[in-house]
Amino acid sequence: MNGRTALRWTGYLAFAVAFAVACAFLANWQFSRNQWREGQLELIAANYDAEPVPLAEVLPVGGSFQPDDEWHPITLEGHYLTEQTLLARNRAHGGTSAFEVLVPFQTDDGRVFIVDRGWVPPAADSPDPEAVPSPPSGQVTVTVRLRPGEMLPPSGRSAPAGQVPTINLPLIGETIGADDIIDGAYGVLVSEDPAVSPVPQAFDSPSEDPGPYLSYAIQWILFALMGFAFIWYIIRTEIQHSREDAEEAAGGESAASVRRRRAHDRRDRDMQEEDSLVDELMPR
Repeated sequence: MNGRTALRWTGYLAFAVAFAVACAFLANWQFSRNQWREGQLELIAANYDAEPVPLAEVLPVGGSFQPDDEWHPITLEGHYLTEQTLLARNRAHGGTSAFEVLVPFQTDDGRVFIVDRGWVPPAADSPDPEAVPSPPSGQVTVTVRLRPGEMLPPSGRSAPAGQVPTINLPLIGETIGADDIIDGAYGVLVSEDPAVSPVPQAFDSPSEDPGPYLSYAIQWILFALMGFAFIWYIIRTEIQHSREDAEEAAGGESAASVRRRRAHDRRDRDMQEEDSLVDELMPR
């Protein structure tokens, strides 16, 4: 093996190592995404159908929302502030850019909690909804599932009057002028007592699909191994050709002649294979 060959093989190996490092990074990212998704599914399984508890038990006055309480049902006692209803725009429901109906709810302890009563589609001839069902009036007992508030849109997009671009609770508090809003979490409606009709369309249950993350991680590991296998195949082929060149050169045949003969032999083999294929396809 001469110096040029050694340098070329070193380059092959360096490329394989770099490719493997990139694959390992991507596989690790997919493993972390899979772990995150497993945590989500465990949380949904533990909390989604749990027995409802009073708001003060999960979010006491002066307390903060804990991520482990997501999806847990809670009960609210108080009344809706119907005149301060807002619509969260551009929500993907029913194959449309729907609106989620956000109604502030004033609890008996004086705090304001945002209830997401469901979604309404845009009108057939307008980007806005045709109608927004009203919540029950007077004293109401509401059961909701807790969800964390959302971030402000990174694009900085705004929304028309009466709408918000995202369920960002501090933004909603500012929009409706509520200083005592609970800004750590909001609730997705489960039931109301007394019940009214019509109501916005209910949300689907959260998906139990674990996602493709684990299979993607395994694929990236296989890609890394395939990169080394490919480089090994190239080096092995070069070694084999070098040995054949050396053996034939020892017999007096020049390297250029060896290459021409090999090319001719390959063409002959290709022609023979084509002839065999034609013979098999021709009717007898």
